[in-house]
Amino acid sequence: MRMTGSQIIVKLLEMQGITHVAGIPGGSILPLYDELSRSSVRHILVRQEQAAGFIAQGMARSTGKPAVCLATSGPGAMNLLTAIADARCDSIPVIAITGQVNTALIGTDAFQEADTFGLSFPITKHSIMVKSPQELLHAIPEAFAIAVSGRPGPVLVDVPRDVQTASCDFDSFPVPETIPVQQVRFRTKRGDFPALLERFTTALLSARRPVLYTGGGCNSPAASAELQKFLSVYRIPVVSSLMGIGSVPCSYSGYAGMVGMHGSWAANKTMYDADLVLASGARFDDRAIGLTEQFCPGAKILQIDIDAAEVNKIYSADLAFIADVESVFPLLTQKLAETEAGGKTDRESRSAREKWFRETAGLRRKDFSVMSGAPAASEFINPRTFISSIPECAQKAGLLPDDIIITTDVGQHQMWTAQYYPFEKPRTFLTSGSLGTMGFGLPAAIGASLANPGKRIICISGDGSIMMNIQELATLAELNLPVTIILMQNGTLGMVRQQQKYLFGRNYSASEFIRIPDFAAVARGFGIQAVDAGQDGKWYEKAFASGDNNVHFVVLRIDPEEDVLPYVKAGCANIDAIR
Repeated sequence: MRMTGSQIIVKLLEMQGITHVAGIPGGSILPLYDELSRSSVRHILVRQEQAAGFIAQGMARSTGKPAVCLATSGPGAMNLLTAIADARCDSIPVIAITGQVNTALIGTDAFQEADTFGLSFPITKHSIMVKSPQELLHAIPEAFAIAVSGRPGPVLVDVPRDVQTASCDFDSFPVPETIPVQQVRFRTKRGDFPALLERFTTALLSARRPVLYTGGGCNSPAASAELQKFLSVYRIPVVSSLMGIGSVPCSYSGYAGMVGMHGSWAANKTMYDADLVLASGARFDDRAIGLTEQFCPGAKILQIDIDAAEVNKIYSADLAFIADVESVFPLLTQKLAETEAGGKTDRESRSAREKWFRETAGLRRKDFSVMSGAPAASEFINPRTFISSIPECAQKAGLLPDDIIITTDVGQHQMWTAQYYPFEKPRTFLTSGSLGTMGFGLPAAIGASLANPGKRIICISGDGSIMMNIQELATLAELNLPVTIILMQNGTLGMVRQQQKYLFGRNYSASEFIRIPDFAAVARGFGIQAVDAGQDGKWYEKAFASGDNNVHFVVLRIDPEEDVLPYVKAGCANIDAIR
C-alpha cells in the first residue's frame, strides 16, 4: 500500500486507540491536520499549546493510558514544552507530535524554526526526529511503547512538513509494540524474588514501628487494590506523598495523611518515629522529606520502585525491589500470610506494632482540624471547611462522590485540597506535583472529562493560577463538558505571600494584585454560568447541575491571611513544622 506520512500517523493513532487529540494547527503541521479531519480521531482546539499538553495529561493521569497532543513548529512546540516537562517530572505517558520546517530548511533559521528535538531532549523520556515517512511506521508505535514501559513518561516525535506530505510504499502496518517486563532495564530479576521476599518479610515482621510510604507509583487501581490486600494482612500506618494521595483510602483507620512541607503533623511525626519505612513508588522528593537526616532518622529503608535511579539516590535502601508495585505486593502479602499462618511471627514485635498503630491513628484524630491556619475572626469562607464538605454538598445535588475527579492548580488551594478533601480512590486527584505548574488545573480538567464520560470534574484553582490558562474557558464552553471550576479568590499569589510572611518579614513583594477581575463576569463572558458561594448558601445546586449547560464556575472569597499549615521552613525538619 502507499500512504503519505500524515496518513500513516493518523492510522497509527487510530490503531493505538486514540480517540481525542488536543492542539493548535500551524503551517508546519497542516498536512497532518488535513488528514486528521478525515479520521475517527476528534481534535480539541485549544487557545494555547501548553493547554493541549495539560489536556493530554488530564486524559493520561485519570486513565493511565497514553494521550496525544499536537503543536506546530517554533513557538507552537515551545509553548508545549512546559507541559511536557511537567509530564516528565510526574511520570505521565504523553505523546507530543510536533511539526517541523521542511527537512532542507532545518538549520537555516527558517520561519518558525526551532530545535524542538534539542530543546525537548532533557525534559522527555525519549525524543525522536523523523527523517522519512517509512520511519513513522516504527517511530509512532515505539513512542507509545516507551511512554508506558517501566517508569512512564512523555515522548516527543518531531516530524518535518515534507515528511508529512511525502509518500512511501509498505506491505502492512506494524502491530502496536509492547516492551515485555523482562526487557525493562535495571529490573530485579524474577529469579531473585524469592530470596528478596524472604528478607523483606523478616524485616517487616521484626519491625515494631513500621510505616508504609506510598507515592505516585501506587496511584493506580491495580496497585491500590494490592496495597489494601497487604494492609489486611499486615496492618500498619500509611503516609503518602502528594502524588500518592488516593492510593490508600483516606478513610483507612491507619492513614496518617500526606508527608512533607505541608503534610499533616501525624504523618510527619509517624515518619520521624518509625523504625522501618516501606517506601513504595515514592522517590523521597525534597518537598516530602524536608531535612534529609531528620525525616526518618532511625528507620530501616525498604524500597520498591520501578526506576533504579530512584533507589539509593537520597537514602541508602537496606533492601530494594526494582519493580512495579503491582508485581511485588501480591507476593509480599502471600509471603507474610504464610509466615503468620505458620506461627513464625514474633509475638512481642506484633504486639508492639498493634500498639504503634493505635498511637498513630490517635495522633491523626487529635491533630486533624479544619481550623489549622484560620484567622481568629473573618468574614470570609474557611477554605478547609469548604473543601472537606464538597462530597457532602455534591450528594445534596444528586452527585455521588465516586463520580467526582478533582484537579487543582498550584498554590495554597492545592495544599488545602491535598490535606482536606477525602480521597478514597486512585486517579481521582490530578495535580502538578514535582514541577508545580500554575495553569495546570483547567486544561487537565478538560482532559479528564473527555476521558471519563459520566464523571463530574471539579477544578479547584486560585486567582493567581487561573489566569495562567484562563483562555481555555473558551475551549471548555465550546465542549460543554461536566466541569465545575471552584475559584478561591484572595487577591494574592497565596503561597508566595505566605512564604514572604514567614521568611521575609512580611515584605509582600509582587505577590498582591492591584486590580482584581470580576471572575464571575469573566466566566459569564465565555458563556459559563457562575455563582458566588459566599452569597448563595445553596451554591452546589447550581455548581453540580447537568443539562443544557454542564460547565459551572464558583467564586469563593477567602482571607489573604489564611495560611496553609503545617508549614516547614526551608532547611528545617518536618518534625519542626509551624503548626
